[in-house]
Amino acid sequence: MITQAPSPEFEAEVVPAWIDGKPRIGDPASWGVVYNPATGYPVRRVPFASPADVDAALCAATTAWPEWANTPAVQRARVLFRFKALIEEHQDELVALISEEHGKVLSDARGSLQRGLEVVEFACGAPNLLKGEYSEQVGTGVDCYAMRQPLGVCVGITPFNFPAMVPMWMFPLAIACGNAFILKPSEKVPSCATRLAELLTDAGLPPGVMNVVHGDKSVVDALLEDPRVAAVSFVGSTPVAEYVHQTASASGKRVQALGGAKNHMVVMPDANLDNAVDALLGAAYGSAGERCMAISVVVAVSDAGDEVRRRLIEKLTRLKVGPGSDPESEMGPLVTEAHRERVAHYIQAGVDEGAELVMDGRQPRDRFKSGFFLGPSLFDHATSAMRIYREEIFGPVLTMVRANTLDEAVGLVNQHEYGNGTAIFTRDGGVARDYASRVNIGMVGINVAIPVPMAFHSFGGWKRSLFGDLAMHGAEGVRFYTRLKTVSSRWPEGSSSSADFNMPVNK
Repeated sequence: MITQAPSPEFEAEVVPAWIDGKPRIGDPASWGVVYNPATGYPVRRVPFASPADVDAALCAATTAWPEWANTPAVQRARVLFRFKALIEEHQDELVALISEEHGKVLSDARGSLQRGLEVVEFACGAPNLLKGEYSEQVGTGVDCYAMRQPLGVCVGITPFNFPAMVPMWMFPLAIACGNAFILKPSEKVPSCATRLAELLTDAGLPPGVMNVVHGDKSVVDALLEDPRVAAVSFVGSTPVAEYVHQTASASGKRVQALGGAKNHMVVMPDANLDNAVDALLGAAYGSAGERCMAISVVVAVSDAGDEVRRRLIEKLTRLKVGPGSDPESEMGPLVTEAHRERVAHYIQAGVDEGAELVMDGRQPRDRFKSGFFLGPSLFDHATSAMRIYREEIFGPVLTMVRANTLDEAVGLVNQHEYGNGTAIFTRDGGVARDYASRVNIGMVGINVAIPVPMAFHSFGGWKRSLFGDLAMHGAEGVRFYTRLKTVSSRWPEGSSSSADFNMPVNK
C-alpha cells in the first residue's frame, strides 16, 4: 500500500470519507492507492483522514446520537428495511467493487454480500431484539423491569478480506440498537464502506449516525483513545486484535476484537471422502485462503490420509485460478503484492523445515504477467512444530498432518493457540458428538467445513482468536451494543412511617 500522495499523472477516482451525511475529502494527512489485484494496477486513490477529519466524524456522531437513541426502535428498523432494499437493488455494483478491490471471484463476492445482508435482516427485528424483561410483585407492591439502552458512539475497524460483509456484521446492529457509528475500513478496499454509508443516507438515516473515515494506524489510534467513543469492534490479525483490545480497554471502552485463526478439519477413516475433499477444497482455497474461517490444516486420522491426499491432488490440478471478472475462475489473486510475497515466504519456510511440498502454488507467476496471483499449495507430513502449522498464513496453503486416533487429533486442535473454527467429517454420530464436546474451539462444524453461524446466532472464537467477552451479531451482538438498566418500582399509597436501614428483602 502506497501512503504518499500519488504522482500528478495518476488521475484515478478518489474514494471520499463519509461524514455527517455527505462525502468529504478534507485535507488528507496522506494518500493511499487502491489496486486491482487481478491486474496489479492502481484504480483509485483514498485520502487518509487528518486529525481534523477524525474530529469531524466524532463531532458528527456525538451530535447525532442522542436524537437517534431517542428514536423509537420501530422507526430505526424502517430505515434498515429501506437500506436492505437498496443493497438488493445495487448488489451488482457492490459485488463488482468487492471483486475489483479485493480480487474475489464474483460468486464469492456475491455470497459474502449476502451473508452481510443477513445481518441487516436480523437488525430489522430491532423492536423484538430490544424487548426488556418484567417481573411483577417481586416484593409487596414492588415491580422490577430491565431494559437495554444504547452505548453512544461506536467504532468498527474492519479487514481487507470482506469489504462489505464484516462491516455489515457491525454497523447495522449498532445502529438498530440506537448508537451512532464510525467505520474505519481497510485502506486496501475502501469503496464499499463509503458506498454503504451513502445507501444508508438514501434510506433515510439522519446525518452523523453513520460515518466512514479512511486511514492508517494513526487514525485507528485516534479512535481507540478518544473519550467520546464508547465501544470498539475489530476484526483482523491476532497481534493487532490484542493491541486494539488493550488500547481501547485502557481508555475505558467496551471492546470485541476478533483475531487470527488456524482452523483444523479432522477427516475420520469412515468419512464420505467425496464430500470431505470437495468441502475441503472450497474451505481451504476459496477466496484465495484469505478467510479467518478458512481450513488451513487437515488432520487425517488413521488410514484416511493417503486417499485424501490423492483426491486433493487430482482436484487441485484442475482448479481454475484467474481474475474475478472471469466467470470460469474459481480462485482469484491475493490482495496485494506484499501479501503475495509473504505467503510465498511461508511456502519456502515449510520446505526448509522439512514438510513435503506436494503442490507448489508459486508457479502461476509464470502464467500471469501482472496481478498478485498465487496458485494452491499443499503440504503433507507436517508437524506441529513447523511455522506453516503454528502460524496463520492467510493464503491458499493447506497443511496436512497425520494422526493415529481421534484422541490425538483432538489433542492437536486443543493445543493450538488459536480457537476460531474447526470441522470434523465422519459418518459416526457418536464420534461427532464427542469431538464437538471436547474441542476448545468457538465454532464447530460436523460435516460442514466452514461453520460460520447465521446472523441470528453469534460469531466468535476462543483462546487467542477473540479478545473481549462478547461475540459478533446474534444475541451477543445485541448485548455488546447495548447496556443493561434494571428498575425496581413501587408506588406507595401513603407516606412511610419510619426509615428502614436493613438490606431490602422480598417481604
